[in-house]
Amino acid sequence: MTNTFADRLARVRTRFVSSVESKIEDTYAALPNLLGGTTVADALAETYRRIHGICGVAETVGFIETGRAARRLDIILYAAHHARRGLTAEEMMPAKNALHALRVATRLELQTTFAGWR
Repeated sequence: MTNTFADRLARVRTRFVSSVESKIEDTYAALPNLLGGTTVADALAETYRRIHGICGVAETVGFIETGRAARRLDIILYAAHHARRGLTAEEMMPAKNALHALRVATRLELQTTFAGWR
């Protein structure tokens, strides 16, 4: 008898692992375009959804530090997203720092996760 829940969770984890690094890189690429007023609101909304998606899945599939790091960036992006505007100059450096912390946490957890599979 197969454990359907475990199988589904494994599939979600596999999808997460296969896409999380590209989502982080896409966010790095988008970051310079997120500074400004309402003209960049759509770009910021897309970035917010990307990071919010990482928040929603990471901890569920065992990437605790990745989830926590994503949540810190999510909080910064949320204020601008909710106000339908871009990031302010004061928000940009904390966003960059939070994104860097997310990249580091993800890489460490991916290395740790797959170290035991070799």
